[in-house]
Amino acid sequence: MIDAELAVRYPELFAARRWEYARISPQFTTDVPPDDIVSNVHVVAFVGDRIVLCRDGRDVWFLPGGTREPGESIHDCVVRELAEEAGARLTGELHILGAHRGVSEAPGPHRPHLPFPEVAWLWCYADVELVGPPSNPADGEHVLEVRAYDLADALRLSATDYDWSPQLLSLAVEKRTR
Repeated sequence: MIDAELAVRYPELFAARRWEYARISPQFTTDVPPDDIVSNVHVVAFVGDRIVLCRDGRDVWFLPGGTREPGESIHDCVVRELAEEAGARLTGELHILGAHRGVSEAPGPHRPHLPFPEVAWLWCYADVELVGPPSNPADGEHVLEVRAYDLADALRLSATDYDWSPQLLSLAVEKRTR
């Protein structure tokens, strides 16, 4: 009953929630979802002990990651999203933290190749290096700034994206140091 123990320590991460933009009420779990329901992959990217965050035009700091492309593996999605949003490359193994899972109430999938109605947003952590500017493809988010922050600053800034982001980062740090 790992999730029950973690939910006590990370209540915001495990709290019931509603993502209206996706028409879903996802629940976080540390159980690894089946590959065929993973629509999005995001990574807590570490440069040493610092955490990489990306800032967009809304002045929101977020973790690199995004939607899988047709036929794309989880690993390949992470590699692509790190380059596009953070100008980063993997230097170590990708570790799965957990996923937000739910059943979409939308009339169909967000894109034709994506899973539906059961979907999962996968959260991972990995060591990376910043190798250049984000590639900012025309059909993606426009990242204005990428920085690797110490834990205290990363926790504070990540809360501009989701209120539970600081707890996800804390869980990643906990898992990484074991």
